[in-house]
Amino acid sequence: MATRAITEQSSRYDHLEKMSVGELLAHINKEDALVAEAVGKTLPQIEALVTAIEPRMRRGGRLFYVGAGTSGRLGVLDASELPPTFGVSPDLVVGIIAGGDEALRRAVERAEDNPEQGWLDLEAFQPTADDTVIGIAASGTTPYVLGAVSEARRRGLLTGCITSNPQTPLAEASEYPVETIVGPEFVTGSSRMKSGTAQKMVLNMISTSLMIRLGRVKGNRMVKMQLTNAKLVDRGTRMLQEALGLSYEEAEHRLLDAGSVDKALINENSTAHLK
Repeated sequence: MATRAITEQSSRYDHLEKMSVGELLAHINKEDALVAEAVGKTLPQIEALVTAIEPRMRRGGRLFYVGAGTSGRLGVLDASELPPTFGVSPDLVVGIIAGGDEALRRAVERAEDNPEQGWLDLEAFQPTADDTVIGIAASGTTPYVLGAVSEARRRGLLTGCITSNPQTPLAEASEYPVETIVGPEFVTGSSRMKSGTAQKMVLNMISTSLMIRLGRVKGNRMVKMQLTNAKLVDRGTRMLQEALGLSYEEAEHRLLDAGSVDKALINENSTAHLK
């Protein structure tokens, strides 16, 4: 008999329905505290993956996240936050979810069970050998994700994955697997919890590290962020104030005229740097 996956093993807690709200929250929090430790153990795996992706992106390659359910939604979330945060094209990092955009809000029945559909959805983007595909699946067995990663690797794309079980088919299919072993979920099998939290952390690490390495950050500031709301205009204005010693009004004027902190600094032709 096959060993049951860690993500499907019984919770360390039972009779949840008999617990008080305080007890539920305390136990969930205790389990969540294990996630950062599990992710920390994968840092060498994440470093290897990011190091392999960087030169490909410098050559114009893109990064694709492929997932189903919670995993797919987290990939789409991370990808969608990069353009406003770092001023990159929405085509640079793309999240693909089984079942399409409809699956972002509601489950699309059996979408994750088709092993051919993942690559078909990727193929719509005309992938090249400089592109990278990261499959996200807590179980490490999701057919949609496994099929996409396997075919991508066969066609010469760089492949990685994020999973919460060791030695899975998905990890075997990937050149750079990241295995965050967070243990059984608080609610048995509910991988949207600890597994999902681990996936979010790893995705943040991958994308943020790449954006920094690709020059989208100066000092510790998002100097290429899109000025899409008043909060971000205020943040950018204060960055210019600090860098150039301007009044708030003058800094805001220069920021809006240039369109970004980075361009305003270039226009100033200043050697000042952000603290």
